[in-house]
Amino acid sequence: MTKTSLPFRVFLLSLLSLVTIMRAASLYAATDVKGKWSGTFQSNHPDVPPFTITVVISPNSRGHLTGNSDLTSRCMKGAQLEVTVTGSDVVLAGSDKDGDNLTIRGSLDSTGTLLKSTYILNGSATGECETDDGTGTLIEK
Repeated sequence: MTKTSLPFRVFLLSLLSLVTIMRAASLYAATDVKGKWSGTFQSNHPDVPPFTITVVISPNSRGHLTGNSDLTSRCMKGAQLEVTVTGSDVVLAGSDKDGDNLTIRGSLDSTGTLLKSTYILNGSATGECETDDGTGTLIEK
């Protein structure tokens, strides 16, 4: 091996690594969940009826994603949710004015318009529902 071929190979490997890192970073940055999402969630408990939820996700004044939700549940009314996106994984978490808490965790499909999720709701502040959990899907509208 000559003296000039080793630096060239190191340069090529460095360039390839940089391109790979930039492509991975662009995949994470490309996940855009802003907009209106709606769906139905089914409890894991047979005595709890399903509920529907609509969430409008937008950046707040600091640039963080938040979701204003409207949901029809006997355990909770609309909640203000913080939205976290890591790759295709999305978490929406927050509470309503009565202190009832909701966390939705899911993964976006390859189109970025379908969020298959699990949820946990802690509605102990109302006394009607202490804890509920289940599954559902949010679809971008």
